[in-house]
Amino acid sequence: MQRRDLLKAMAAFGVYAMMPALARGANGARKFEGVTLNVSTFSAAWPKLLRQWLPEFEALTGARVQLDTPSFPVYNQRADLELSTKGSAYDVVNVTFIYTSRWINAGWLTPLDSFIADPNQTSPQWDLNDFLPAALAPETGRDGKLYGIPYVVEAMLAGASRFDLIQQAGLGFPQTTDDLLSVLRAVNKKARVSGYITDNHYGWTFIPYLQAFGGNVFRTPPDDLFPVLDSPEAVAAADYFAGLIREFGPNGGITYTADQSLQALKQGRVNFSDASQTYLAQLADPSSRTLKTASFGQMVSGPKGRFPGMAVHALGIPVGSKNKEAAWAFIQWALSKQLTRRAIGVGYGSPTRRSDIDSQAFRGKQVVNGIDLAQLSLDAIERAGSGGYMKYRTVEVYPQVDQQLNKAIALIASGQLSAKQAMAQAQAGTISDLKRAGVKI
Repeated sequence: MQRRDLLKAMAAFGVYAMMPALARGANGARKFEGVTLNVSTFSAAWPKLLRQWLPEFEALTGARVQLDTPSFPVYNQRADLELSTKGSAYDVVNVTFIYTSRWINAGWLTPLDSFIADPNQTSPQWDLNDFLPAALAPETGRDGKLYGIPYVVEAMLAGASRFDLIQQAGLGFPQTTDDLLSVLRAVNKKARVSGYITDNHYGWTFIPYLQAFGGNVFRTPPDDLFPVLDSPEAVAAADYFAGLIREFGPNGGITYTADQSLQALKQGRVNFSDASQTYLAQLADPSSRTLKTASFGQMVSGPKGRFPGMAVHALGIPVGSKNKEAAWAFIQWALSKQLTRRAIGVGYGSPTRRSDIDSQAFRGKQVVNGIDLAQLSLDAIERAGSGGYMKYRTVEVYPQVDQQLNKAIALIASGQLSAKQAMAQAQAGTISDLKRAGVKI
């Protein structure tokens, strides 16, 4: 497609009219002619859409974009190493949720406030305030400055692929941990459907249960990082959660990834799960065998309340980038109202702008069997954002704890260790890991 045709396409979506400052340079030349921007995120739905539309940004600005999208663990390893050296290999990076505190507060990312406040670099219509406050909060450093613009926000919900079996047992959608046990005992193996499955990234899926039982990862994050994984509350939560996998899961349930769990739900091989809204919404895909029998709700509440997990990923600019102005132009384009609404139109499911969430284009696709998934997700996001209980996940050493929890839950679910033994082992391993990382505990 020729540049003239691309600009016509952008005009149709309103992108060009909104951001003329991106395009104008000296003597009318395209502002970033000759600049190569190196952009890196992990492979996900949003960068896949951006890759399709990159020629439009290049035609508008003159910049050339190299978009790298390795797998999630590979991306994080590469980005963490590069950012720690304050190198110039990347101009735009994904600010991974579990690394936000490490990358932001170590001074490895560029504050964006001055770009946003400058009308010569940011259109007044771009509207930072349209982004969900709960999604912006993790991208804000201890200095009060903003370091990332969120492009995905996910809240954990609960879903039943065969709610008909639950209804046939005379039960409703579970609201509490006790309710969930009653439901699973009633429907497990009925019609050859296992009761429960969850993503084996237990450092993510276990924590809502840990907190619901009154436990936590650290004593008072982010200020006091002494781990409390062997508390009575944590042991009780681990015993309960691992028991769901062991007693009600399919064969090999402890090995199921998020994608494998989703496929088991869509095929009707497993009934109940807790996962992000973007995964559970796929039960409404035409390919799902359980489209007509699926139902959804909030995460179950435990003795100490309800604590749905939330994750945010954002685009940020490394402090070592030599093309910061062009990098900001890219972020502004990628997360403009016009482009995010365009993404909603083709099925993107994790919007971070309130105007997108409230749009009919999004809401109309989020109602499944009378259940408004968008509202469920928004309620969970707002709960997580205002509750402050997700602070554990944004501290710089959480990745080490994450791995300890993955091992502990697998050991309990497989019957190799008791909950008390496994959580004591996780506590000791975490203390050793934190000391090696230089954390004073």
